[in-house]
Amino acid sequence: MTRVEVFADIVCPFTHVGLRRLSEQRHARHVRLTLRVRAWPLEWINGTPLAPELLTREIQALRAQVAPDLFAEFDPTLFPLTSIPAFGLTAAAYNLDDATGAAVSLAIRDALFEHGRDISDQDVLREIGRRFGIEPLDLASAASAVRVDWERGKARAVQGSPHFFVGDRNWFCPSLDITRNGERFDIQLADDTMRDFYEVALASCDTPLADG
Repeated sequence: MTRVEVFADIVCPFTHVGLRRLSEQRHARHVRLTLRVRAWPLEWINGTPLAPELLTREIQALRAQVAPDLFAEFDPTLFPLTSIPAFGLTAAAYNLDDATGAAVSLAIRDALFEHGRDISDQDVLREIGRRFGIEPLDLASAASAVRVDWERGKARAVQGSPHFFVGDRNWFCPSLDITRNGERFDIQLADDTMRDFYEVALASCDTPLADG
């Protein structure tokens, strides 16, 4: 079974698109893969929390140009001040097993981008965790788990969020071709890069998905 590893921030809308499209392709091809979503904390890398105004412009561009089916109920007024607690819930899920970790990672992004939830709110994280039988890590443990992933990403020369790795191959944001012109984002599907990524990530996955 192929192992796909991605370094990404939870609040990165480009990652949300990339993970959703990868999941769609995986189900369309009826294959399994192991997905490890690691923390790439942009608030630490940039030295400041991400601005909700910037993320809102990115999301508006994504919906208008390539992903009209996503970000249905995103609410910029509930944009999280930090991703660290949510990374901690993901780390707790991966401590259980890879499948639970991947499912929780996607569920947190759905809560933020599709349901307008504040994923820095501990009550929201506990609610998500209960669906999978896990509890969020305390803030110190969450920060420690994030730092482990961050150091691992730096050692692998991660360029940004999302950066995917499959074996000795890697792709930075393989689904999208993004150009920024001042306040405007021009976004297109990166068809050739995306096709190459899917072929490597999914073609060798020869274990069929169980029905349902």
